[in-house]
Amino acid sequence: MLGRVGLALAAGLVGALSIAAPADAHAADAPDGSNYRSAASGVTPAVPGLAVRVVEGGARLELVNRTGRTIEVLGYAGEPYLEVRPDGVWENTASPATYLNRTLDGDTQLPAAADPSRPPSWRRVSTDPVVRWHDQRSRWLESAPPPVVAARPDRQHRVRDWVVPLRDSTTTMELRGTLDWLPPPDPLPWWSLSLLGALAVGALGLLPRASRPGRRATVALAALAGTGGVAAICFALARGADAGVGGMLLGLVTAQLWPTLTGTAALAAGAYALTRRPAADFALALAGTCLALFTGVTNAAVFLRSVVPVPWPAEWARIVIAVVIATGGGLAVAGALRLRAAGRSPATPTG
Repeated sequence: MLGRVGLALAAGLVGALSIAAPADAHAADAPDGSNYRSAASGVTPAVPGLAVRVVEGGARLELVNRTGRTIEVLGYAGEPYLEVRPDGVWENTASPATYLNRTLDGDTQLPAAADPSRPPSWRRVSTDPVVRWHDQRSRWLESAPPPVVAARPDRQHRVRDWVVPLRDSTTTMELRGTLDWLPPPDPLPWWSLSLLGALAVGALGLLPRASRPGRRATVALAALAGTGGVAAICFALARGADAGVGGMLLGLVTAQLWPTLTGTAALAAGAYALTRRPAADFALALAGTCLALFTGVTNAAVFLRSVVPVPWPAEWARIVIAVVIATGGGLAVAGALRLRAAGRSPATPTG
């Protein structure tokens, strides 16, 4: 009975957060990082109540319309694509942009009904005048870099200035922005820091569990498990920060489910280790392995990319992932060493 109530409450929470999150005109598939920085310069001419920005590390554009009027986003052929009205967001199902912008790479197969010359056919996608969408005009889609970048990839370059046309009734406006190449960081120092940290944490497993230093090591391992768990959950929250509080919390159980689960498991394993039960070493080893693999290694693209889809500076994101890999990998090693030592210990005779 309690389990059913819990599931119902969880489903209700997810549904409420889904309603609270801003409208995504198309499915979100933000990259783990990029070396191209897209930035919005603003709307020309400026319109009070109309705000635009680039979100998710350059993956999408966001438009907030508080003007009280309908603002139209035009597609790649100049056709009506999105209408951000005071009562919500509508998309034109006849616009090819509606389908091309469903994915980050714009590789969706166009249906026969997608024709920019057809009269608009509007479909409501949100009740809030806020929309986010992938837009090929603000990104670099080619697999090969621009010639100027290929010639000097170690230098910052302006790739192009981009424009997305908007319309306010009969008045045409332009959402302007820039696209720059930022040289990628050297991943070697970050991987070295992560692996050396994992070895340092794992060395705590060499201390005999029943000894006084071993008991102190257990407390230290529990604290490190908590540190790694908090870091994983903070990274998961940061990945959804652009979507506001509702979207950020919703992301914990959707796009960032694995970091949420592994971070929570590390916190639980750390608390369990403080009970000093024999199974605590196994719990630390298992939680640490999952933390290092499913949150650390899977997000290690931050070591290779100059633009990271979090609201912090990219260096902070690299530090967080390095902490996750170091603590998770170290817990796995320490737990395995303790389990191996326990397996070699002779059994205590009974009376």
